[in-house]
Amino acid sequence: MKVTTKGHTIIIKDTEGNIVAFLEKINNQYNSFKKHNLILDISHDKSVDVKSITIFSDLAKKHKKEKKSLVLVAEDIDYNKVPKSIVVVPTQLEAHDMIEMDEIERDLGF
Repeated sequence: MKVTTKGHTIIIKDTEGNIVAFLEKINNQYNSFKKHNLILDISHDKSVDVKSITIFSDLAKKHKKEKKSLVLVAEDIDYNKVPKSIVVVPTQLEAHDMIEMDEIERDLGF
């Protein structure tokens, strides 16, 4: 797990390729991340599919209650089949763009 801070966003990159262990580590350290927008980069793990992404659903809901954004970066999946509660994009640049749009919406009161 590699953690990088960029502005008001923390980027956490999975380096092991085990999505369940990655989520467990994030949940264990969640208190240190909850005041920031999060980008969880799981693009390194080529075995990721829509089913494995759904395990992030509870974390996404919990983070939304903190009024912060959580975006997953994953490649080669059917984005239309991902649950609406989870935001998934193919690149980190798009993840930053999604967070910026969320920040603007929150500032406007949506």
